[in-house]
Amino acid sequence: MNRLMVWERRTEWPLVVAALMFLLGYALPILDPGVPPALRSGCTVILAATWLVFVVDFLGRIWFAERRGHYLVRHLPDLLVLAVPILRPLRLLRLLVLVKVLNRQAGNALRGRVAIYVGAAAVTVIFCAALAVLDAERGRPGANIATFGDAAWWAVTTVMTVGYGDRYPVTVEGRFVAVGLMVAGIALIGVVTASFATWLIDKVRQVEAESRAATSADVNALRTEMTALREQLALRADESTGNGSTQKP
Repeated sequence: MNRLMVWERRTEWPLVVAALMFLLGYALPILDPGVPPALRSGCTVILAATWLVFVVDFLGRIWFAERRGHYLVRHLPDLLVLAVPILRPLRLLRLLVLVKVLNRQAGNALRGRVAIYVGAAAVTVIFCAALAVLDAERGRPGANIATFGDAAWWAVTTVMTVGYGDRYPVTVEGRFVAVGLMVAGIALIGVVTASFATWLIDKVRQVEAESRAATSADVNALRTEMTALREQLALRADESTGNGSTQKP
């Protein structure tokens, strides 16, 4: 492994812990607007500390990259998430680093990896989107998403591309969250569809392989029987010829 891969491997669990701490500091004031000022200040400190951890990780990845300029250009979204306050909820997607760790425990089974990725990604994206849209919408004029239940319902219907329309964002920030959630929903559905198609193709190939194996076994058994029958016929023919030549004198 090169230096960048070593860095990413070593920072996996620290980033997971930082993302969980960020989730706690970000979600608590949103889920309970009436939290005491001291606790709210503590959440602010947690957000600042985790932001610093993400910055160090990003700078470390750039430092250890072989082509730093190229790596920076390819990872501009990471820079925007760190630099633009409106994109702060996207830092929760660092929790998907945990999916990589779980993926190694899934073995080489494709469906096992897909199930872990889809399940973890769906839960993470829905929860993060619900928090972000509630933070953007609650208390705004004309907003109809006022509780976490409303936000979660909206997130689920949006990511599943159902979109009943009973809950929808009215702010610019909320609509940005909605666009991202729609894209994520389409991607998740595509992954699930591809996984099911792969599973179906594997089943068809398995049935065909079993059928060919059974046919081959039948043919081999038939050849064995025909060979044994020829040997018996040849033996009887030899016996008949021998008996005939014995009786002729």
